[in-house]
Amino acid sequence: MRRADPIKGTEECSLSWAAEAEGDAWAPPSIQGAVCRSNKSPWVCLTCSSVHCGRYVNGHAKKHYEDAQVPMTNHKKTEKQEKVQHTVCMDCSSYSTYCYRCDDFVVNDTKLGLVQKVREHLQNLENSAFTSDRHRKRKLLENSSLNSKLLKVNGSTTALCATGLRNLGNTCFMNAILQSLSNIQQFCCYFKELPAVELRNGKTAGRRTYHTRSQGDNNVSLVEEFRKTLCALWQGSQTAFSPESLFYVVWKIMPNFRGYQQQDAHEFMRYLLDHLHLELQGGFNGVSRSVILQENATLSASNKCCINGASTVVTAIFGGILQNEVNCLICGTESRKFDPFLDLSLDIPSQFRNKRTKNQENGPMCTLRDCLRSFTDLEELDETELYMCHKCKKKQKSTKKFWIQKLPKVLCLHLKRFHWTAYLRNKVDTYVEFPLRGLDMKCYLLEPENSGPESCLYDLAAVVVHHGSGVGSGHYTAYAAHEGRWFHFNDSTVTLTDEETVVKAKAYILFYVERQAKSGSDKL
Repeated sequence: MRRADPIKGTEECSLSWAAEAEGDAWAPPSIQGAVCRSNKSPWVCLTCSSVHCGRYVNGHAKKHYEDAQVPMTNHKKTEKQEKVQHTVCMDCSSYSTYCYRCDDFVVNDTKLGLVQKVREHLQNLENSAFTSDRHRKRKLLENSSLNSKLLKVNGSTTALCATGLRNLGNTCFMNAILQSLSNIQQFCCYFKELPAVELRNGKTAGRRTYHTRSQGDNNVSLVEEFRKTLCALWQGSQTAFSPESLFYVVWKIMPNFRGYQQQDAHEFMRYLLDHLHLELQGGFNGVSRSVILQENATLSASNKCCINGASTVVTAIFGGILQNEVNCLICGTESRKFDPFLDLSLDIPSQFRNKRTKNQENGPMCTLRDCLRSFTDLEELDETELYMCHKCKKKQKSTKKFWIQKLPKVLCLHLKRFHWTAYLRNKVDTYVEFPLRGLDMKCYLLEPENSGPESCLYDLAAVVVHHGSGVGSGHYTAYAAHEGRWFHFNDSTVTLTDEETVVKAKAYILFYVERQAKSGSDKL
């Protein structure tokens, strides 16, 4: 039996092969589980090549690992038997690799690239003309998947074309943001229409790309992996897509998100947009900046807001401008500063923080307008935020007020639900009422008289919700509107929902899209 170099999850994991990985002898015995014959979520053991179903079906793959760990009491184990522990397996659908001993997905490969060779070998089998029986089974699975994605809408049968995103280990924060951004049409369409970047060539061209440590960092492109992920959604060809390649790039360029701990969805969204913006400014993976600017030609230059250099689709869609006005209370000196923004972070006023549900009767209901008013109202700065007055030439008490000088095409509103206390970061679980359509931002503008009648109205496109009590725990899901219908995205599960359910959600991030045409909808 051939030994391979160890691959690492959270600790070193031994990996062995039943035969030469590059030869034609090694192959999964069946696409079905060896015990229950289930074709749902098949995993192949990379030690003995046996196929078993995943833990969310009948759990035979995990049991296979656990059985290998039972001490042998009848006779003494040999050194060879001690090393063979069946710890690593591979998903036959997404080709992701998992270690049971570490209880983690494995991102890197062996020094010889043997995991990648197994993936390519499985792909060759899948594409072989001698696997007609397997193609027949795949067709049956696709038909079954299609049937499961048919639903009743107004008495007629409609295809549910939405695609979920697999959770790679506490990656619901990323999935919720990706699903929300995929339903902002102008933003999503820009990336989907970018030219594809061939990261690989030769005999493996056209196949799915899997990053390994042997590939190095030269092929890493956040824009490309983001584009491929968006293209995989809303095609209806699969129930769930695994964003492994995108997550690998996130690990490479955003060290704060390495590992499988729960992360803050808002913080991830800001890092994602900032890095997309920076990469689009300089071109990526051989695609020149002129091509990117050509793709962006339909966006009006007058609607762009520059942040950290030249404008991109990120600032053209999400970019707005705030006017920060500070007045010295001693001499009356006024200071004005213009700050670009991609989103607005709104405090939930303290008087509403005990209101936890929409139907709770004690006290008034907190609305999104209350949060916006709190953000833009005149505020006296406390002793820890004294203003350095250039006329008085020392720090003085002052007042501060924000005005919106320019509204973005997509208004992203972040409700600040997490606050630090002496030792903990607690969650504000207050329900905040928000409109589905007709959010009027005119009263928050610096010069409202210069705005058109419809340019200040916004309709809701997506909502990110945090379930649980803390930022380092809990779960993220998203609601988003697509072609007039609302969907609930819960990792790999996508369900049709209604407006009544959406408005009851305790929103964490709200995405509002500027209204283009006149409507009779009520204003906020």
